[in-house]
Amino acid sequence: MYTSAAQHLTTLRDVFRYTVSQFNAAELFYGHGNDNAFDEAAYLVLHCLQLPMDTLDTFYDAKLLPEEIDAILALVHERIDTRKPLAYLTNEAFQGEFDFYVDERVLIPRSFIYELLGEPLTPWIEFPELVNNALDLCTGSGCLAIQMAHHYPAAQIDAVDLSLDALEVAAINVERYGLDERIQLIHTDLFEGIEQTYDLIISNPPYVDAESVEALPEEYLHEPEMALGSGNDGLDATRDILLQAAKYLNPRGVLLVEIGHNRDVLEAAYPELPFMWMETSGGDGFVFLLTREQLLGQAE
Repeated sequence: MYTSAAQHLTTLRDVFRYTVSQFNAAELFYGHGNDNAFDEAAYLVLHCLQLPMDTLDTFYDAKLLPEEIDAILALVHERIDTRKPLAYLTNEAFQGEFDFYVDERVLIPRSFIYELLGEPLTPWIEFPELVNNALDLCTGSGCLAIQMAHHYPAAQIDAVDLSLDALEVAAINVERYGLDERIQLIHTDLFEGIEQTYDLIISNPPYVDAESVEALPEEYLHEPEMALGSGNDGLDATRDILLQAAKYLNPRGVLLVEIGHNRDVLEAAYPELPFMWMETSGGDGFVFLLTREQLLGQAE
Protein backbone atom coordinates (compact mmCIF):
# COMPACT_ATOMS: atom_id res chain seq x y z
CA MET A 1 0.00 0.00 0.00
CA TYR A 2 2.64 2.54 1.00
CA THR A 3 4.75 1.70 -2.09
CA SER A 4 1.98 3.10 -4.25
CA ALA A 5 1.62 6.17 -2.02
CA ALA A 6 5.35 6.88 -2.20
CA GLN A 7 5.11 7.53 -5.92
CA HIS A 8 2.89 10.57 -5.29
CA LEU A 9 4.78 12.14 -2.38
CA THR A 10 7.61 14.60 -2.91
CA THR A 11 8.15 17.05 -0.06
CA LEU A 12 8.27 16.73 3.70
CA ARG A 13 4.91 18.52 3.74
CA ASP A 14 3.45 15.77 1.49
CA VAL A 15 4.79 12.97 3.65
CA PHE A 16 3.74 14.64 6.87
CA ARG A 17 0.18 15.21 5.63
CA TYR A 18 -0.03 11.59 4.48
CA THR A 19 1.21 10.37 7.88
CA VAL A 20 -1.36 12.40 9.83
CA SER A 21 -4.13 11.16 7.55
CA GLN A 22 -3.08 7.52 7.92
CA PHE A 23 -2.87 7.80 11.71
CA ASN A 24 -6.31 9.40 11.90
CA ALA A 25 -7.83 6.77 9.61
CA ALA A 26 -6.30 3.97 11.72
CA GLU A 27 -7.75 5.45 14.94
CA LEU A 28 -4.53 4.86 16.83
CA PHE A 29 -4.30 5.41 20.57
CA TYR A 30 -1.81 7.97 21.83
CA GLY A 31 -0.46 8.33 25.33
CA HIS A 32 3.18 7.32 25.19
CA GLY A 33 4.81 10.66 24.58
CA ASN A 34 2.27 12.30 22.25
CA ASP A 35 -1.49 12.68 22.58
CA ASN A 36 -2.58 13.31 18.98
CA ALA A 37 -1.85 12.29 15.39
CA PHE A 38 -0.24 15.62 14.43
CA ASP A 39 2.45 15.49 17.12
CA GLU A 40 3.07 11.79 16.62
CA ALA A 41 3.51 12.28 12.88
CA ALA A 42 5.84 15.24 13.42
CA TYR A 43 8.07 13.22 15.72
CA LEU A 44 8.12 10.20 13.40
CA VAL A 45 9.02 12.19 10.28
CA LEU A 46 11.70 14.31 11.95
CA HIS A 47 13.18 11.27 13.69
CA CYS A 48 13.52 9.39 10.40
CA LEU A 49 15.15 12.40 8.75
CA GLN A 50 17.47 12.94 11.74
CA LEU A 51 16.27 16.52 12.10
CA PRO A 52 15.77 18.46 15.37
CA MET A 53 12.28 18.19 16.82
CA ASP A 54 11.49 21.92 16.44
CA THR A 55 12.33 22.24 12.71
CA LEU A 56 9.19 20.96 11.00
CA ASP A 57 8.18 24.39 9.65
CA THR A 58 11.71 25.06 8.43
CA PHE A 59 11.80 21.99 6.20
CA TYR A 60 8.15 21.70 5.14
CA ASP A 61 8.91 22.33 1.46
CA ALA A 62 12.17 20.39 1.28
CA LYS A 63 12.12 17.61 -1.30
CA LEU A 64 12.83 14.18 0.09
CA LEU A 65 14.89 11.42 -1.48
CA PRO A 66 13.00 8.26 -2.46
CA GLU A 67 14.85 6.25 0.19
CA GLU A 68 13.88 8.82 2.84
CA ILE A 69 10.23 8.58 1.87
CA ASP A 70 10.39 4.79 1.92
CA ALA A 71 11.93 4.77 5.41
CA ILE A 72 9.27 7.10 6.78
CA LEU A 73 6.37 5.22 5.23
CA ALA A 74 7.70 1.88 6.42
CA LEU A 75 7.69 3.18 9.99
CA VAL A 76 4.26 4.77 9.56
CA HIS A 77 2.74 1.47 8.54
CA GLU A 78 4.62 -0.51 11.16
CA ARG A 79 3.08 1.79 13.77
CA ILE A 80 -0.37 1.17 12.30
CA ASP A 81 -0.05 -2.56 11.64
CA THR A 82 1.52 -3.54 14.98
CA ARG A 83 -0.16 -0.93 17.21
CA LYS A 84 3.16 -0.66 19.04
CA PRO A 85 3.83 2.69 20.70
CA LEU A 86 6.14 4.74 18.53
CA ALA A 87 8.76 4.92 21.28
CA TYR A 88 9.30 1.17 20.97
CA LEU A 89 9.80 1.47 17.21
CA THR A 90 12.34 4.28 17.54
CA ASN A 91 13.83 3.06 20.87
CA GLU A 92 13.62 6.60 22.12
CA ALA A 93 11.46 8.35 24.72
CA PHE A 94 11.59 11.91 26.00
CA GLN A 95 10.84 13.23 29.46
CA GLY A 96 11.47 16.85 30.29
CA GLU A 97 14.95 17.75 29.06
CA PHE A 98 16.04 14.12 28.95
CA ASP A 99 15.79 11.35 26.39
CA PHE A 100 16.07 7.66 27.16
CA TYR A 101 16.57 4.35 25.41
CA VAL A 102 13.43 2.19 25.71
CA ASP A 103 12.20 -1.12 24.38
CA GLU A 104 9.42 -3.53 25.31
CA ARG A 105 11.21 -4.60 28.49
CA VAL A 106 10.15 -1.36 30.21
CA LEU A 107 7.25 1.05 30.45
CA ILE A 108 7.59 4.12 28.27
CA PRO A 109 8.39 7.04 30.63
CA ARG A 110 5.33 9.16 31.43
CA SER A 111 5.37 9.57 35.20
CA PHE A 112 4.47 12.99 36.60
CA ILE A 113 7.09 12.59 39.32
CA TYR A 114 9.83 14.10 37.18
CA GLU A 115 7.96 17.43 37.28
CA LEU A 116 8.18 17.48 41.08
CA LEU A 117 11.88 16.88 41.60
CA GLY A 118 14.00 19.83 42.67
CA GLU A 119 12.29 23.17 43.29
CA PRO A 120 8.70 21.87 43.80
CA LEU A 121 9.96 19.89 46.81
CA THR A 122 11.66 22.83 48.53
CA PRO A 123 8.95 23.11 51.24
CA TRP A 124 10.13 19.66 52.39
CA ILE A 125 13.73 19.57 51.07
CA GLU A 126 15.05 23.10 51.45
CA PHE A 127 18.33 22.58 49.61
CA PRO A 128 19.27 19.92 47.02
CA GLU A 129 22.44 19.19 49.00
CA LEU A 130 20.32 17.81 51.83
CA VAL A 131 19.57 14.70 49.75
CA ASN A 132 22.55 12.42 50.32
CA ASN A 133 20.81 9.12 49.67
CA ALA A 134 17.76 8.54 47.50
CA LEU A 135 15.76 5.52 46.36
CA ASP A 136 13.75 4.92 43.20
CA LEU A 137 11.39 1.97 43.66
CA CYS A 138 10.19 0.27 40.44
CA THR A 139 12.79 2.14 38.40
CA GLY A 140 11.99 0.57 35.01
CA SER A 141 14.09 2.38 32.41
CA GLY A 142 15.92 4.31 35.16
CA CYS A 143 14.49 7.60 33.91
CA LEU A 144 13.47 8.96 37.31
CA ALA A 145 16.66 7.84 39.04
CA ILE A 146 18.67 9.67 36.39
CA GLN A 147 16.62 12.83 36.84
CA MET A 148 17.03 12.57 40.62
CA ALA A 149 20.78 12.48 40.08
CA HIS A 150 20.47 15.69 38.07
CA HIS A 151 18.40 17.56 40.67
CA TYR A 152 20.31 16.28 43.71
CA PRO A 153 24.00 16.35 42.78
CA ALA A 154 25.17 15.18 46.22
CA ALA A 155 22.96 12.10 46.23
CA GLN A 156 23.88 8.45 45.88
CA ILE A 157 20.86 6.73 44.37
CA ASP A 158 19.59 3.17 44.60
CA ALA A 159 17.27 2.17 41.73
CA VAL A 160 15.25 -0.97 42.40
CA ASP A 161 13.22 -3.21 40.13
CA LEU A 162 11.86 -6.75 40.29
CA SER A 163 12.45 -7.20 36.55
CA LEU A 164 15.96 -8.11 35.44
CA ASP A 165 14.93 -7.17 31.91
CA ALA A 166 14.04 -3.67 33.07
CA LEU A 167 17.34 -3.31 34.91
CA GLU A 168 19.20 -4.17 31.70
CA VAL A 169 17.49 -1.22 30.02
CA ALA A 170 18.14 1.01 33.04
CA ALA A 171 21.83 0.10 32.83
CA ILE A 172 21.93 1.37 29.24
CA ASN A 173 20.50 4.72 30.31
CA VAL A 174 22.65 5.05 33.43
CA GLU A 175 25.77 4.44 31.36
CA ARG A 176 24.55 6.82 28.67
CA TYR A 177 24.37 9.64 31.22
CA GLY A 178 27.67 8.69 32.86
CA LEU A 179 26.07 7.95 36.23
CA ASP A 180 27.51 4.51 36.98
CA GLU A 181 29.30 5.93 40.02
CA ARG A 182 26.16 7.44 41.53
CA ILE A 183 23.27 5.12 40.62
CA GLN A 184 23.26 1.55 41.90
CA LEU A 185 20.82 -0.80 40.17
CA ILE A 186 19.33 -3.40 42.52
CA HIS A 187 17.30 -6.48 41.62
CA THR A 188 14.72 -6.96 44.36
CA ASP A 189 11.03 -6.64 45.20
CA LEU A 190 10.42 -3.16 46.62
CA PHE A 191 12.28 -2.90 49.96
CA GLU A 192 13.24 -6.56 50.26
CA GLY A 193 16.90 -6.84 51.29
CA ILE A 194 17.41 -3.05 51.40
CA GLU A 195 19.52 -1.97 54.39
CA GLN A 196 20.13 1.71 53.56
CA THR A 197 17.97 4.63 54.75
CA TYR A 198 17.12 7.58 52.52
CA ASP A 199 16.34 11.28 52.51
CA LEU A 200 14.02 10.86 49.50
CA ILE A 201 12.13 7.84 48.22
CA ILE A 202 10.16 8.03 44.98
CA SER A 203 8.08 5.39 43.26
CA ASN A 204 5.99 5.03 40.14
CA PRO A 205 4.75 1.51 40.96
CA PRO A 206 2.20 -0.59 39.08
CA TYR A 207 -1.19 1.00 39.84
CA VAL A 208 -3.75 0.01 37.18
CA ASP A 209 -6.77 -1.76 38.67
CA ALA A 210 -7.92 -5.10 37.27
CA GLU A 211 -10.97 -3.69 35.47
CA SER A 212 -8.87 -1.05 33.72
CA VAL A 213 -6.18 -3.57 32.74
CA GLU A 214 -8.86 -5.53 30.89
CA ALA A 215 -9.92 -2.40 28.99
CA LEU A 216 -6.47 -1.07 28.03
CA PRO A 217 -5.99 -0.01 24.39
CA GLU A 218 -3.89 -2.34 22.28
CA GLU A 219 -0.85 -0.05 22.46
CA TYR A 220 -0.53 -0.70 26.20
CA LEU A 221 -0.49 -4.45 25.70
CA HIS A 222 3.04 -4.15 24.33
CA GLU A 223 4.25 -2.87 27.70
CA PRO A 224 5.33 -5.26 30.49
CA GLU A 225 2.20 -6.56 32.21
CA MET A 226 3.89 -6.69 35.62
CA ALA A 227 4.58 -2.95 35.42
CA LEU A 228 0.92 -2.02 34.88
CA GLY A 229 -1.54 -3.96 37.07
CA SER A 230 -1.45 -4.17 40.87
CA GLY A 231 -4.37 -6.17 42.21
CA ASN A 232 -8.09 -5.60 41.99
CA ASP A 233 -7.99 -1.96 43.03
CA GLY A 234 -4.52 -1.15 41.66
CA LEU A 235 -3.05 -0.47 45.10
CA ASP A 236 -1.28 -3.67 46.10
CA ALA A 237 2.20 -2.23 45.53
CA THR A 238 1.27 1.11 47.07
CA ARG A 239 0.03 -0.62 50.25
CA ASP A 240 3.38 -2.39 50.62
CA ILE A 241 5.21 0.91 50.14
CA LEU A 242 3.10 2.70 52.76
CA LEU A 243 3.56 -0.16 55.20
CA GLN A 244 7.35 -0.17 54.99
CA ALA A 245 8.55 3.24 53.85
CA ALA A 246 8.99 4.89 57.28
CA LYS A 247 11.59 2.28 58.21
CA TYR A 248 13.71 3.32 55.23
CA LEU A 249 13.37 7.10 55.56
CA ASN A 250 15.74 9.30 57.52
CA PRO A 251 14.28 11.88 59.92
CA ARG A 252 12.34 14.44 57.85
CA GLY A 253 12.68 12.13 54.87
CA VAL A 254 10.14 12.38 52.05
CA LEU A 255 8.13 9.75 50.20
CA LEU A 256 6.72 10.60 46.75
CA VAL A 257 4.45 8.06 45.02
CA GLU A 258 2.37 8.11 41.83
CA ILE A 259 -0.93 6.22 41.91
CA GLY A 260 -2.76 7.06 38.67
CA HIS A 261 -6.51 7.57 39.10
CA ASN A 262 -6.72 5.89 42.51
CA ARG A 263 -6.87 8.92 44.80
CA ASP A 264 -10.40 8.30 46.09
CA VAL A 265 -9.73 4.62 46.75
CA LEU A 266 -6.46 5.37 48.52
CA GLU A 267 -7.91 8.09 50.75
CA ALA A 268 -10.80 5.82 51.72
CA ALA A 269 -8.35 3.05 52.63
CA TYR A 270 -6.09 5.35 54.70
CA PRO A 271 -8.31 8.08 56.20
CA GLU A 272 -5.74 8.71 58.95
CA LEU A 273 -2.92 9.63 56.55
CA PRO A 274 -2.54 13.34 55.66
CA PHE A 275 -1.72 12.85 51.98
CA MET A 276 -0.29 15.95 50.32
CA TRP A 277 -1.47 15.83 46.69
CA MET A 278 1.08 17.45 44.43
CA GLU A 279 0.16 19.73 41.55
CA THR A 280 1.32 18.33 38.20
CA SER A 281 0.57 19.02 34.55
CA GLY A 282 -2.14 16.35 34.81
CA GLY A 283 -3.78 17.81 37.93
CA ASP A 284 -3.43 17.29 41.67
CA GLY A 285 -4.76 13.75 42.00
CA PHE A 286 -1.91 11.59 40.74
CA VAL A 287 1.12 11.95 43.05
CA PHE A 288 1.11 12.11 46.84
CA LEU A 289 3.77 13.15 49.32
CA LEU A 290 4.20 11.95 52.90
CA THR A 291 7.01 12.53 55.36
CA ARG A 292 8.59 9.92 57.59
CA GLU A 293 6.98 11.58 60.61
CA GLN A 294 3.51 11.38 59.04
CA LEU A 295 4.00 7.71 58.26
CA LEU A 296 5.18 7.03 61.80
CA GLY A 297 2.11 8.83 63.09
CA GLN A 298 0.00 6.30 61.19
CA ALA A 299 1.91 3.41 62.76
CA GLU A 300 1.36 4.81 66.24
